[in-house]
Amino acid sequence: MDHDFTGLRAMFVNCTLKRSPELSHTGGLIEASAAVMRKHGVEVEVLRAVDHDIATGVYPDMREHGWKHDAWPEIYPRLLDADILVIGGPIWLGDNASITKLVIERLYALSGMLNDDGQSLFYGRVAGCLITGNEDGIKHCAQNVLYSLGHIGYTIPPQADAGWIGEAGPGPSYLDEGSGGPENDFTNRNTTFMTWNLMHLAKMLKDAGGIPTYGNQRPAWSEGARFDYENPEYRS
Repeated sequence: MDHDFTGLRAMFVNCTLKRSPELSHTGGLIEASAAVMRKHGVEVEVLRAVDHDIATGVYPDMREHGWKHDAWPEIYPRLLDADILVIGGPIWLGDNASITKLVIERLYALSGMLNDDGQSLFYGRVAGCLITGNEDGIKHCAQNVLYSLGHIGYTIPPQADAGWIGEAGPGPSYLDEGSGGPENDFTNRNTTFMTWNLMHLAKMLKDAGGIPTYGNQRPAWSEGARFDYENPEYRS
């Protein structure tokens, strides 16, 4: 089987709350996935979102809505150049960190934009997520991220999430000496499966030219096309 994924591009967004060059445990788990992709020809970029002045809001450019600065208009074209998006972030108070929420909101800000076929701008791209922390909630955080990305148009492959959490409460984090994180078989297995499923599905979609257009074109719906949908007969 051909395991060469040259031509695919992946963007990992690290949603740690720590600015560079401070150590990011989420970044350590991201690197485990990114290393597999690089090994098989995928061009990988890792973006630490907190290092950039990304404004809060749900419009593509918040400078048009009262913000003095907004790095998002310079960032999102790089995300749109990627066939694979992986959101990585920590758990705080049992939920996704604020930067994770911010990035997802800014992705949602683009959901009104369409590709050349009249589909969501994110059609034809795949997404997954990585979660780290010292408290329970990997599945809770992952379901929020994956639902959000699927809702705006990304395709989510099987087993598209992975994570590592240490013992609940204060204690070693993923990259700390003796944490057991990088050696954890469950985390390593899930991270590997997620990585390969992302590459496989991204290549399948790219080779197929994306998601077929019939039945999902917003302009056609607005112009009256109903793609075989029939209104039910309402009876009293």
